[in-house]
Amino acid sequence: MLGEYPIHGRGAAEISASVEQAVADGRLAPGASLPPLRDLAERLGVNANTVAAAYRALRDRGVIETAGRRGSRVRARPASAPRDTRLTVPAGARDLSGGNPDPALLPRLGPALAAAAARADRSPMLYGGPSIDPGLARAARAAFDRDGVPDGPVAVTSGSLDCIERVLTAWLRPGDAVAVEDPGWGALLDLVPALGMRPVPVPVDDEGPLPDQAARALAGGARALVVTARAQNPTGAAIGARRAEALRAVLAAHPDTLLLEDDHGHGIVDLPLHPLAGHGPRWALVRSTAKAYGPDLRLAVWTGDPVTVDRVRGRQRLGPGWVSHLLQHAVTELWRTDAVDPGAVARSYGARRDALRTALAGRGVTAHGRSGMNVWVPVPDETAAVAALLHSGWAAAPGTRFRLRSGPGMRLTVSPLGERDIAPLADAVAAAVRPAATASDRRYD
Repeated sequence: MLGEYPIHGRGAAEISASVEQAVADGRLAPGASLPPLRDLAERLGVNANTVAAAYRALRDRGVIETAGRRGSRVRARPASAPRDTRLTVPAGARDLSGGNPDPALLPRLGPALAAAAARADRSPMLYGGPSIDPGLARAARAAFDRDGVPDGPVAVTSGSLDCIERVLTAWLRPGDAVAVEDPGWGALLDLVPALGMRPVPVPVDDEGPLPDQAARALAGGARALVVTARAQNPTGAAIGARRAEALRAVLAAHPDTLLLEDDHGHGIVDLPLHPLAGHGPRWALVRSTAKAYGPDLRLAVWTGDPVTVDRVRGRQRLGPGWVSHLLQHAVTELWRTDAVDPGAVARSYGARRDALRTALAGRGVTAHGRSGMNVWVPVPDETAAVAALLHSGWAAAPGTRFRLRSGPGMRLTVSPLGERDIAPLADAVAAAVRPAATASDRRYD
């Protein structure tokens, strides 16, 4: 409940700022109820329409949610709250919670950055120049063509989430519904309500979003669908040929849907891409360099229909303008020199995932991880399992970061694991999750 926190202000902006600040510093916790409109208006001595405008602004900014007669309350993941929910890993414990790539599999960036700097010395990027380096655009388009991605202009953003945000805001408005994977990428599950939009969960299995559930979300009014092509975070799902065909049929029945495909696993997976784009006029597919080259190389290439790309580029010009050409040239150089062998990287992560899943299966624990660098373990009691595993010296990411309605679980990143780690980790996980669910159902809802 709200307790005695004194909301104050005379105008809508002051009232909303008062609530937002209280959420940000923890005085209003997630789930806390806000006073009814008329009660707060009477308490503050203002018109009820003023409070309604304040609540509407808070809802649009992803701070609160409203449920008709049930009133308004702070969201479970309010946009104003601190976003860092990582575990505090005690000294001596192994951290499997971060979702980071294995540094040993990342390329040396020095030569590529030096080549980019030398190029900038010869021909510096100035105002009025192209937003995307022509060489990067050609290389990206050629890679898209090889993977069967529909033709479209190529653009650059500062990572996948930057692209997804820009594409969503190019077409949608606060209050619109967005169909998202559940479990799914925690940053996306936070972003959608932060934009004032409503996330609609779509359950997933090892092949990606379930078509019937995606169809239900779109029939229920979701205006956009966000899917992960491969290496889905946190479950490792990857869309296969049959699932792609079924999802294309769903999209064909809802041609006005905005489709966003996140292929952040490009460069670290050996499963083929099965793009969904092509069954509607509005779409985008984005590829980040974070997993293959490191999270600090803040760049993603993407393509889409001409109108979507043009809208995003136009808005981008009014903000950052462009992504640094030093980074663009560095990525082009990394591609040119084949700095990363995707097959070798995929095999390395795959060997660790498969070894852990096999070891867990031998101990009666179901786990998922078809691609990428994570293994998802459904658990009966998430808090207890994560705490027990931490007590055994292993830090896992709590599933609550990645869930809307799906069942509890925890994510284990395999990047830090060596061969000798598998058995003791599997023992610790088995002890932490017992009595574990052993059903063979591959759905996570």
